[in-house]
Amino acid sequence: QVQLVESGGGLVQPGGSLRLSCAASGSISSFNAVGWYRQAPGKERELVASITRTLANYANTVKGRFSISRDNAKNSVYLQMNSLKPEDTSVYYCTGGKCGIGYWGTGNLVTVSS
Repeated sequence: QVQLVESGGGLVQPGGSLRLSCAASGSISSFNAVGWYRQAPGKERELVASITRTLANYANTVKGRFSISRDNAKNSVYLQMNSLKPEDTSVYYCTGGKCGIGYWGTGNLVTVSS
């Protein structure tokens, strides 16, 4: 069983930056894609960013501000978040998919507030 553990969340002021990390218990190279979802209070779940072995995709709401990356050697996925806005406040989930099965972390809270 693959386990995903997020870290790096917390409280940050508007305009600040955070870097989320996702550590996998197994090889992330086996995933067709890895990514980050978020769900803010009272809002629908949103796919923030995803990445295959070579191609990254972003939600329009975070383009130019967020950057996803993966380190296969460390079995880790990262989400660099810059120019954070209050509307970025959410629980962020690391995800991976292979063979039609999705794997989810337990979530990491990011709060953007003065």
